[in-house]
Amino acid sequence: MPATQTQKTSSHAALVIIGTGMAGVGLARALRRLGDQRSITLVSADSGDDYSKPLLSTGFAKGLVPEQLAQRSATDLGEELNAQMVIHTQVTALDVDNQTILLEGGMVLGYDTLVLATGAAPRVPFSIEPSVAPRCFTINDLDDYRRFHTALGQGPARVAIVGAGLVGCEFANDLHAGGHRVSLIAPEGTLLPRLLPPPLGNALGDAFSEAGIHLHLARSIDSIAAESGEDIVLRLDNGDAVSADLVLMATGLVPRTALAESADLNVSPGGIVVDRQLRTSHPNIHALGDAACVDGVNAMYVQPLQASVKALAATLSGAPTPVSFGAWPVVVKTPLLPVVAYPPTNTPEHWRIEGEGGDISALAENKDGRLIGFALTGGCVRRKVELSRAAPALLG
Repeated sequence: MPATQTQKTSSHAALVIIGTGMAGVGLARALRRLGDQRSITLVSADSGDDYSKPLLSTGFAKGLVPEQLAQRSATDLGEELNAQMVIHTQVTALDVDNQTILLEGGMVLGYDTLVLATGAAPRVPFSIEPSVAPRCFTINDLDDYRRFHTALGQGPARVAIVGAGLVGCEFANDLHAGGHRVSLIAPEGTLLPRLLPPPLGNALGDAFSEAGIHLHLARSIDSIAAESGEDIVLRLDNGDAVSADLVLMATGLVPRTALAESADLNVSPGGIVVDRQLRTSHPNIHALGDAACVDGVNAMYVQPLQASVKALAATLSGAPTPVSFGAWPVVVKTPLLPVVAYPPTNTPEHWRIEGEGGDISALAENKDGRLIGFALTGGCVRRKVELSRAAPALLG
C-alpha cells in the first residue's frame, strides 16, 4: 500500500503502530510471518524508509551514502507488509477513551490495538548558540544521517564528538576510519564508562589515541561558538579550545514518553511502563523498544528489542507470551579495539581483571563471588559465548 501524507479525514485500522524503527517495522513483519491478516497502519515522523539502525555508525568508514543504508522505501515497505504507511507526520494527541489518535494536518485514525514504538530521543544537556546550531548534529535515525552526511561534504572534516558512551565511541571510530579528523570530548575520565570498568576504558582510549583520535576526557564544555571565520570552537573548562567544522552530540538518549504521558498512561523515568506482555496501563495499548520500561527494565539494545518483537507478535496473534531477556552482551562497533560488555544490573562487589595490553577480561562478581556481568576487549571478546551462558539473565 502506498505511503501517504496526512489529510483532514478519518480512518480506522485494526492495529496502529506509532514508529517505523526496528521495533515498529519488526513487529509488523513478525505478525505477517505468523499469518496475521489484520489491517495495519504504521505512522512515522520521518521518511519511513526501512533500514537497520546499527548500520548508522558503520556507514562513514564504508563510504555509504544514505540511499545505500535504506533497504527499501516507505512505499516498498508498505507493499511488503500490506500496510498503510503514514510518513513525515507527527502524532499530536492520543484519545484512549475513543481509541483514536490525532495526526498533524487533522487526520483522525482509529484503532482496535495501538502499539507505541516511539523509540528514544537524543538528550542535549546544554544550550547551543543559534549561530552554530546548524552545524551541531545528533544521529538517531536515517534522516539524521542524511543531514550529517550532507554537511560533511566530500573532503575530510574536523568533527568534534561530545560524549564517550556507546554512540560517541562508535561514531568516533567510524568517522576516523572514514578519513575525518575526530576529537572526542566527555566529562568522564574513561571511555564507555557505563559498560567498561576503568582499565578497559583506558585500553580503548589508548587504541583511539594511537590511531589519531584526540581525546579530551574529564573535561566539560564552557561554550560552543563560531570563531576564526568558519571554525566552531569548543572551549573547555581547563582553558583548552577544540576547533571543528561540525559537532556531533552523543550525550545520551531518553525514552520518548510524551504521547503516553499526555494520555495518562503510566510512565516512569525508564520509559512507558509495561508488563511482561508489553501491555501499558491501558488494555488496548502496548509499547516496546527503546520507549518501553518492561517490568522495571529499559534495555536500549538490539537483542532485547528483538525478544520483545517476537513476544508481542505472539501475544497479538492470540498466544499470550511474556517477554524474557537473556544475558545479552553488547557488541560495541569499535574495530580499533573490539569490545563486548554485559553490564551488571547492580554494583559489583569487585571486578576481577585478567589480561594485559588491549586483551583484557573483566568479571563483575557479587559478594558471594558469583558472576553478575562482564566486559571484554581485544582478543578476549572470544569469551562472549562462554560468559553469557554463565551470567544471569536480565529478565528471566
